[in-house]
Amino acid sequence: MNTAARLAPFALSALLAACASSGPSIPTTDANGAPERIPTELYKPEGPGPFPAVVLMHDCSGLGSRASGGPERWAKELVAHGYVVLLPDSFSTRGFPGGVCTDPSPGRNEVNPYRRARDAYAALAYLQTLAYVDGTRVGLMGASHGGSTTLLAMLAHTDGEQRAQSRFSAAVALYPGCAGPKGNVVANSTGAYQPLAPVLILIGDRDDWSPAEPCRRLADTAQKAGYPVAIKVYAGAYHAFDSSSPPRYVAARVNANSPTGRGATTGGNAEAWADSIREVEAFLGRHLAANH
Repeated sequence: MNTAARLAPFALSALLAACASSGPSIPTTDANGAPERIPTELYKPEGPGPFPAVVLMHDCSGLGSRASGGPERWAKELVAHGYVVLLPDSFSTRGFPGGVCTDPSPGRNEVNPYRRARDAYAALAYLQTLAYVDGTRVGLMGASHGGSTTLLAMLAHTDGEQRAQSRFSAAVALYPGCAGPKGNVVANSTGAYQPLAPVLILIGDRDDWSPAEPCRRLADTAQKAGYPVAIKVYAGAYHAFDSSSPPRYVAARVNANSPTGRGATTGGNAEAWADSIREVEAFLGRHLAANH
């Protein structure tokens, strides 16, 4: 039986298990720290709980009509494994309902991963108010733009009391951007990425949008410093390997890792997609287990 066939029953069970709804509007802050609210999507398993939960950060396409569908696919997988999932929408009410994948305007900085890290913690705070969520077992996960947001949100530093008071128990970053103009985009004063809790990075070795090598270096430096960062690089996989779409290069995509600043390839890889489901479930299972 091929990989797609093996995944079909699981995907169906995930779809049936998920109870999705428009979530609440949650309070967060703007770039200047002023209060604002953003919409969310909420997925919940059947039953009273309390369940562990995952805050899921969307990619550069957002959650509107042009969304990639990746967050919803992962939400259904996670719900099938007993997690409540909350997807904060960082774009729609901030002027980018169609996402920022092809938008090079300076305004896209209004929804950059640094700002979205605040949204992640706002989502955590909301989940911790729900009676059917075990607020001590909440993870963070994101892909691409959301993966970069995840790495930044997990970075240990001193610029936010909220992070010291309420933390995620673990995080998964799918094909995040791990490098900027000065090397690692997320690092402490020693040059190592120091997360607040264990982090898993999953990425493809053919990714031309978020290259794997900077993430390898980030993980290697963190591990040598004794920090809990794991990485798995999938051979032959492109950006957005967790889909059934064939690889496709789109010249309009904004890409800081391209010599021209534009153009990137995305496309599914059945083996990497299947393995990533196993890796995520095992990782979150270890770190969000009731007896952890």
